Amino acid sequence: MILNWGLISLGFGMGTFKFLFSHWLAYAAADPTFFDIIQIFIATTVGAWFSMSIFYWSSGILMRRAAKKREEKLKWAADNGIEVKKKKTFTRMNKTIVWIKMKIGIFGVTLIAPLFLSIPIGSIVCAKFFGDQKKTFPLMLLNTALYSALMCLWIYATQ
Repeated sequence: MILNWGLISLGFGMGTFKFLFSHWLAYAAADPTFFDIIQIFIATTVGAWFSMSIFYWSSGILMRRAAKKREEKLKWAADNGIEVKKKKTFTRMNKTIVWIKMKIGIFGVTLIAPLFLSIPIGSIVCAKFFGDQKKTFPLMLLNTALYSALMCLWIYATQ
């Protein structure tokens, strides 16, 4: 088996951010062989896991930083006599997010969020909603590996 470093780099890079389409993009750049499918699986999965690890475990820092910036902005506006319109806290989007969290729970959010939002944003969302539960991160890893295996099987079956 010959390692295709260009394919591995592409799969890893795409897997770190837009996991949903990374398998198909890597396959478009690869030779249609069984070994390339294995390389696509490993590269995209490891890329997704790498990005998930970074963003899931640093999400607390990122959320605190965003809150601090909002606070500073409001303080600056108050110091300069600028009236800031207060945001609604119970918007349609917030209602939708709460509904999704309550209906599909930890299993659905850990499957859907990283897949359809993106790995970084999905990891932060999962950490925000279910970061206090020990099974959140392993579920995210498992779900991405399962999705990656399904995509690679689909690609291999259709070639």
